[in-house]
Amino acid sequence: MANVCQYLPYAADVPPPARRRATITDVARAAGVATSTVSRAFTRPGRVNHRTRAHVLEVAESLGYAPNPTAQALESGRSNTVALVVPDITNPYFAGVIKGAEQAVSQAGLTLVLGDSQESAAQEERLVRRLGPAVDGFVLSASRLPDEVLRRAAELNPLVLVNRASPGVPCVVADYDHGTRQIVDHLAALGHRSFVFLGGPAESWSGARRWAGLQAAAADAGLDAGRFGPFAPDRTAGAAAADAVLASGATAVVAHNDMLAIGVLSRLAERGVDVPGEISVVGFDDVFGADFCHPPLTTLAERTRDAGARAIESLLALPPDRAGRDFQARVLPTQLVVRRSTGPRPGRS
Repeated sequence: MANVCQYLPYAADVPPPARRRATITDVARAAGVATSTVSRAFTRPGRVNHRTRAHVLEVAESLGYAPNPTAQALESGRSNTVALVVPDITNPYFAGVIKGAEQAVSQAGLTLVLGDSQESAAQEERLVRRLGPAVDGFVLSASRLPDEVLRRAAELNPLVLVNRASPGVPCVVADYDHGTRQIVDHLAALGHRSFVFLGGPAESWSGARRWAGLQAAAADAGLDAGRFGPFAPDRTAGAAAADAVLASGATAVVAHNDMLAIGVLSRLAERGVDVPGEISVVGFDDVFGADFCHPPLTTLAERTRDAGARAIESLLALPPDRAGRDFQARVLPTQLVVRRSTGPRPGRS
């Protein structure tokens, strides 16, 4: 018996036969219709009787059939794909934008392609140029491109901006005017007489809007506002930024974004500076982790997931004759989230 068994094939050594992917011919045969009818059921449903189309789709689902996107694109002239380009895929701020865009794209039956421009306007322009012929439109988040380049890109492909505004291009932006006033009012209520803003990249549209809003609100509240930078919008820049703030003697600092603010908190802890006892720190964005750092960060929360979803909705609703139109910005509200990184001005009586 042992001599016989040793020649029997072991079941685990025999791979199961590969399952063949169902084709349009398989669906047509099973549904009892022509292959052209199956094709139209997916690409031009208005040209197929609704009962026939429902039957074809049911058969296709039972067979696990999905239409070839390349073939669909050749027939319809559309790829059913949109591209989302962000400056830094590792920045948690963009996670919300990506999540919202992906949900909206999925609901529309489309596919999302993600590009990382690495905080480089040149790389962003290369991505837009390379992907342009392959996608049906773009969402550019926190674009670093000049207005003229954005205008040319919008002439070639449907395009919507997030966290950036440019003439003639539809956009979804945060309400920085009201948001920055919330920050300044909060610091003033704590007795601070001045603050320092840590600026981000020089080409950042949102950074310019944040600084302008802070200046206007400070003037109204009677606070002095200074600015240092530009700094990279990440944690690694926090050490140099924190050292500059300490040298200035400021009692409050507002960072370009949460990542920079968290880097500042880390450096202040290394130098034994009490936050908020000696200095208060505020960020922008309310990214994931802003409430995990020590102390938890006071920050201006933006609706990033809503921004991603609204941008996709705007993209899909763009008219074919969009050139030369004046699009109104979609402005999303902001809210100051007060945590333990802000406190009364030192020495306040």
